[in-house]
Amino acid sequence: MLKLVAALLISSVCCGAFGQQWPTKTVRIVTTLAAGSATDIVARTLAERLASALGQPVIVENRPGASTMLGAGAVAKAEPDGHTLLVTSSAHTVAPFVLTNLAFDPARDLLAVTPIATLPTLLVVPASKGYNTVQDLVAAAKAKPGSINFASAAASTQLNAERFRRSAGFEAVHIAFKGAPEALNEIVAGRVDFYFTPVAPALALIRDGKLRPLAAGSPKRSSLFPDLPTTIEAGYPDSDYNFWIGLFVPARTPRDIVNRLHKESVAAVQTPEVKDRFARLGAEPLSMTPEQFETLRTNAVLVKELGIAGG
Repeated sequence: MLKLVAALLISSVCCGAFGQQWPTKTVRIVTTLAAGSATDIVARTLAERLASALGQPVIVENRPGASTMLGAGAVAKAEPDGHTLLVTSSAHTVAPFVLTNLAFDPARDLLAVTPIATLPTLLVVPASKGYNTVQDLVAAAKAKPGSINFASAAASTQLNAERFRRSAGFEAVHIAFKGAPEALNEIVAGRVDFYFTPVAPALALIRDGKLRPLAAGSPKRSSLFPDLPTTIEAGYPDSDYNFWIGLFVPARTPRDIVNRLHKESVAAVQTPEVKDRFARLGAEPLSMTPEQFETLRTNAVLVKELGIAGG
């Protein structure tokens, strides 16, 4: 018994000392979507602030694929020393119920630190097609059942589209892409009919007239498009989806490192510079304790309800 107590005391002292010294080298943030996506932009914004606060370089590595699970798996298996972090989206809560034979358990192997931002999504369509309202799109889909298709860049954007499609009462073909840039390219080309995209990667295309936004797919309107109704306001109940981006670490990361990361991340997103940058992306800072953040990590009921199959 005495040996056990001594071992625990030594472990506690070592972990505390390690946490005080952390970070001792470059910190790597793995992000689960492609460069240029909203998740990537938010990750790079956070990296800049953390580098200043921690006194070490903070780099961002894009690891898209497998509905965010490729990058998440790399972090789950990384050394839990605070030098490998994960920035991912709310797709993280969906993918474990969509994919089969994962080599890790996201709930067990990754620890939630804090959400960073919440981002309204936009229902966008090709400017070349004659959809001027949400009702136009729904009418076209119902006129020729199964002829309409939609893009997704992660499980979360698929869920947004599936909730809308089900509420509106039409069938559509799902086409998955690795990231928002690829999905948006296909929308602009007119090969895909609609897509629920985070605001940031679509802004330039909307301003250039290549995409037409019809509604916000989130619970409330986008601050950048205040005149655009939500899909709920357009008459489609239960069609919204709450898109967030958050920070995670390997599960066995020492608690004092987790606490420091939480403190510095929350401070970062509350700075005027980050708030301004987020506002230009249509994003809003979002902070919670690690315990509160854990409550956002389950979407099993929603996935089963919508009948989304594994892949």
